[in-house]
Amino acid sequence: MLTAILVMTGIALLLGAVLGFASIQFKVEGDPLVEKIDAILPQTQCGQCGFPGCRPYATAIAGGEAEINQCPPGGEEGIRKLADLLGREFKPLSEEHGVEKPKSVAVIDENTCIGCTLCIQACPVDAIVGAAKQLHTVVAAQCTGCELCIAPCPVDCILMEPIAETVDTWKWRYPVVEIRPAA
Repeated sequence: MLTAILVMTGIALLLGAVLGFASIQFKVEGDPLVEKIDAILPQTQCGQCGFPGCRPYATAIAGGEAEINQCPPGGEEGIRKLADLLGREFKPLSEEHGVEKPKSVAVIDENTCIGCTLCIQACPVDAIVGAAKQLHTVVAAQCTGCELCIAPCPVDCILMEPIAETVDTWKWRYPVVEIRPAA
């Protein structure tokens, strides 16, 4: 019995060491440019840019397959940051991908919700909690405001409420006056 335990422990240690070595030896390095672009994107995972999420969109931008102006949730601020990072010229937001809206969060009307779970299935960030035939609610801290939960709701009980600007949510906006060098 003791011999069997020692043999199994030895095999486990050997396999652990082999897996540890393999993870170091065959480590795949990510593209640092994709990481920087992904950090600028708003992480709404809404798909308005034509890609299934922010990471695939960042990969497409880095590969030259997509323009920097396809992200409505990122807005002009995001486009400016991407243009600065990539050394490209600023372009206004592409109209075919949507319009810039104020940051908002989904709110479910408790009196109307029937507990169908369609909104839970549609939420890409799991910000909606609840169960079948039970009241659902939105975890506001996790909601990205992507509006993907609105369309599948059969009773239209989901509303988007703009996030109030507070000291925590306020961001510096780029100047609206063009700055020119002195003559």
